[in-house]
Formats: sequence, C-alpha cells, structure tokens
Amino acid sequence: MSAPVQVERADSAADAGPNIAQVIEILPDRVYENPTALGIAYFARDLLLYGAVVTGLIFANHALLLIPLWVLASLTISALFIVGHDCAHGALFQSKRLGYVIGQIAMLPALHVYEAWVYGHNRIHHGHTVREVMDYVWHPTSPADYRAMTRMQRALHRLKWSWLGAGVYYGWDIWWRNMIRFTPPEKIAADVRRDRRIVLAYAALASAALFALGAGFYGGVGGALWMWVKVFGIPFALWNYSIGIAVYVHHISPEIAWHERREWTRFKGQMEGTTILHIPVWLNFFYHNIFLHVPHHVDMRIPFYHLSEAADAIRANFGDVVREHAFGLRDYLRTTRACKLYDFATQSWHGYEAARAEPLVSA
Repeated sequence: MSAPVQVERADSAADAGPNIAQVIEILPDRVYENPTALGIAYFARDLLLYGAVVTGLIFANHALLLIPLWVLASLTISALFIVGHDCAHGALFQSKRLGYVIGQIAMLPALHVYEAWVYGHNRIHHGHTVREVMDYVWHPTSPADYRAMTRMQRALHRLKWSWLGAGVYYGWDIWWRNMIRFTPPEKIAADVRRDRRIVLAYAALASAALFALGAGFYGGVGGALWMWVKVFGIPFALWNYSIGIAVYVHHISPEIAWHERREWTRFKGQMEGTTILHIPVWLNFFYHNIFLHVPHHVDMRIPFYHLSEAADAIRANFGDVVREHAFGLRDYLRTTRACKLYDFATQSWHGYEAARAEPLVSA
C-alpha cells in the first residue's frame, strides 16, 4: 500500500488565529474599481471572438480546421463564462441590472442558469469552501463512503476522479444535477425558473438554426445533425472539460486540506483552500486571471482584471499561507493520481487501496 498524502493538520476553529477580515483590510481600494466601460469592453471582445469561432465552425469541414476551432470554442466559452461569473459576484459592474443582463448573455453559450449559479456558487461554494458536506464542488469521498458504494457507483467515481473525468464530473454533477435539475429554495424559485426558461429557449433556437443550416449546407437529417454536433455539441462537451479541470485544480491538491465542519473557518477555506497558479499568457487571455484564485476567494467583489494586484498584496502580507506555483499538465496528472479518497479525521489524501481495509459492497 502506498503512503497516504498527508496534509498539515489545520488548527481548531476555536483556536485564535488570523481571520479573513484581516486579509481584506490589506487590499488596496483600487482593486475594487470597476469602470463600466472596461467591463463592457471585455464582454464585447469575448463575444466577438466567440462569434468568429462559431462562424468558422459553420463553414469548416476539414479536421485540420475543426480541431483547433473546437479548442478555441471551448476557450471562448470559458472567457465569456468568467465575465458572467464576475457579473454574478457583482464584481464587474456597479449596476446590478447591467450585471444581470451581461451575465445572463455571457453564460448562455455554457448553458448556465444564472440565478441557480449565483445561489450554488456564491452562497454555497464560496460560503463554505473545502468544508465537509457543505461545499458540493469536487467534494472528496472518504474510504468508508467509497466502501459503501455499489460497483457502478465506484466505477463512476473512478472515472470522474481520473485525468479523463473532469468534464464528466462537471457536466453531470454540477451542470445537470445542481443546475438544470436543481430545486431552488422558494425565495429564488421564480428567478431560477425564469432563467432556466431563458437557457432552454436559447438552446432550442440555436439548435433549430443549426439544424436548418446543416440541412441547407449538407442536405438531409445527417447533415443537420452534423452541423449541430460540430458547432454546438462538441464545443459544449469540451467546455465542460475546460471548466471542470479549472475548478478541480483550484481546490483539489495534495497540499490542500478539506476540513470537518466544526474545524472549518473562513480563513482556512478562502486562504488555505485554494491556490495561485500561473498559466501561460496565451491561456490566461481566455481565463481572465481566474487561476489567481486566492484573491478571488478572499473577496469575490474584486474584478478579474485586478486579481493580480490583489494577489501581490496578499502575498506580501500572508506569503507563508499562500500556495503558489506555475501550473502545467504534469501537475494536473500528479494530482489525479494522488487524490482519490480523503480521510477527514486525519486530513490525508489516499489512493483507492485505502478502501480495501474492509470488504467492498458487491452490488
């Protein structure tokens, strides 16, 4: 049996220590500045890029063109989504109405229900980052819970927590189960139903237009389906991998501890529960600094274009806490090999061998 990946034990929530308010206090006021024109400019840039890629996909037929265009489509959907993500946090515009309108449009290519996202992401994920039971995003499974799974459930877990599984996890667990099939609290139910109808209308209209174009370009049902698959279906699938991997590496690492509910604090969740990762400049063009994730979790009101400056301030004052390094594919692969099951009592990551201490459920 390989040794578990041990994470340094967090202090009890009752112990005295730094709190998140002290971190927010050291942030310069200018990191909160969000001129309307700048937010609209980023949105317009990303929308134009997405439109150009979609146009290219409509007319492209050769694999040498389709493959890079599919990758670009997933990245431009990501760029728009991060604009919408900042709108949902109230970071990009002072006007709530403008933020809602632009956020709604920006999230449509990702088929995200805006108000459901606001509830699940802002209130649940940000409110309880890396907290046992409470944070539903990439929540680890304990060896005991894995032992209690059926064969099918264990097979799905192995897929989702493998290097191939991030898109499957995000598409099923986050998008489908916690957004499309989400039953909202009564207080926001009407808003969620409205935004769900907007997403469904967008998907229906876009699909109808693509089917009609496909039938006209290629002829027949097969041509109609192919147009939908290459312009809508494959980019959406790849987008799920884009966001799934991003969220995974933000909160899953051999160095990141998840905490039992009674021991969790906001400082542990927002400062110790994520990272500052440096990605290539060309990739950050699409991801809008979101891999500088510590300052975003410290205060989600900071616009993405100020995250670098906020990270500098946090690093200067809390450098011993921040986990920061360059990020590459090897890091992702290393993490997916090391982080399979999590023991909350010892705060240690394990491989699947940890579940063999007792007989597995057979079916």
